[in-house]
Amino acid sequence: MENPLVSVIIPTFNAEKYISDTIKSVQNQSYQNWEILLVDDASSDETPKIITPFLTDKRIQFYPLKINSGTGVARNTALANAKGKYIAFLDADDLWRPEKLEKQIDFMQLHKLPFTFSFYDLMDESGNSLQKRVEAPRNLSYRQLFFCNYVGNLTGIYDVDYFGKIPISGIRKRQDWMHWLTILKKIKKAKPVPESLAFYRIRDNSLSTSKTNLLEYNFAVYRQFHSFSWFYSMFCMAGFLFTQLVIKPFYYKRG
Repeated sequence: MENPLVSVIIPTFNAEKYISDTIKSVQNQSYQNWEILLVDDASSDETPKIITPFLTDKRIQFYPLKINSGTGVARNTALANAKGKYIAFLDADDLWRPEKLEKQIDFMQLHKLPFTFSFYDLMDESGNSLQKRVEAPRNLSYRQLFFCNYVGNLTGIYDVDYFGKIPISGIRKRQDWMHWLTILKKIKKAKPVPESLAFYRIRDNSLSTSKTNLLEYNFAVYRQFHSFSWFYSMFCMAGFLFTQLVIKPFYYKRG
């Protein structure tokens, strides 16, 4: 198998508790042909100070923003400077298993896939396992993704030679879902690596713990990203809620 460069995009904002372990989880990869593009979104804590010692690794680039602009701007800043054949995403509080890149790049090359993702495990704010694994359909279609984001942002990788660099949406939240929808609209189906390759951190004060806020941002995806009418967006939200409450729970397994 070939070993092309993988550009790992990591936006940071007040991530002083976690960013060190996140960077180390990339450095500890069995696949070593990568670059990290860290973009700090004007953190008010010690995040930039913690990142600085890692810059002795020449594969790590750091772009501090002067004004807090949101993760979309941070990710697009990284994307503009990425040099890899593959673009991978990792949030500043999540972790990769050491074999993540090796297994996923091999999977993509073996099956000739321009995009893939993987299952992932959940952990609490302190990094303790919640004994829960999030899986996904083995042949994920655009229609399935339209009603539910099955792709964990910390697991997605796409081929720049196939798609070009795909800009991140300006909508402030749910950018990863819109990103995958853009990809699936072109390739129709996506296959996951059928094992857990990453750890997603559930933080007590995170957006993902606020179901009411999530509904607001999901509605914005239908209303703004898809440019649907208010009425049709509400119809889509009904499908989204049905999928979340009835279908998606089948993809949660004991870790």
